[in-house]
Amino acid sequence: MDSIGFIQWCLEHLNYWTITLLMAIESSFIPFPSEVVVPPAAWMAGAGEGGMNLILVIVFATIGADLGAIANYYLSVWLGRPLIYKLAQSRVGKMLMITPEKVAKAEQYFDKNGAVSTLVGRLIPGIRQLISIPAGLARMKFGSFLLYTTIGAGVWNTVLALLGYSLSNVPGIKTKEELISTVTVYSHEIGYALIGILLLVLAVYFLRKHLRRRKQTI
Repeated sequence: MDSIGFIQWCLEHLNYWTITLLMAIESSFIPFPSEVVVPPAAWMAGAGEGGMNLILVIVFATIGADLGAIANYYLSVWLGRPLIYKLAQSRVGKMLMITPEKVAKAEQYFDKNGAVSTLVGRLIPGIRQLISIPAGLARMKFGSFLLYTTIGAGVWNTVLALLGYSLSNVPGIKTKEELISTVTVYSHEIGYALIGILLLVLAVYFLRKHLRRRKQTI
């Protein structure tokens, strides 16, 4: 089955279990866009098709994203840095579209931004699927990893779901394929806007914390 045929199959068999499975795939090594899963499922919820519920779409999509991220995390913990890079250089790595450059980019991003990068990284295209690898290599506490991953994936899935749900009554979008093409145009811009908002909130938080400490020392 080619990629187009697989996407078509996904669109024809969307339910809570396939949402979970496909989002686990999306969150692991295998390149698969979340825009193909969440918006169409939410669109079905808005159109009253397939018995879908918007909240459950978000919940199962986030569970799937967590499962894929956990797989990456523990694979990195068990294999270690040398073997991860060896995998990235292998034929299997190329098939999964994992390159040493991509792994290095995710690792540098994690080192630069600390544990919070697990949260922010879930919103960045190209980083989202691989941010679990440096978290595992750094042996980040699993509880913190899962918390940040769930928040980041939950935010992203909520945005995609609301976008798909809101487009269920828009004239001119009559098929899931038309929906995907529309959502793909805006999803990256929305993701970067979310990152900007999140960074602003974090900046305000750390600034207030710094000012409080400064007052206590005076």
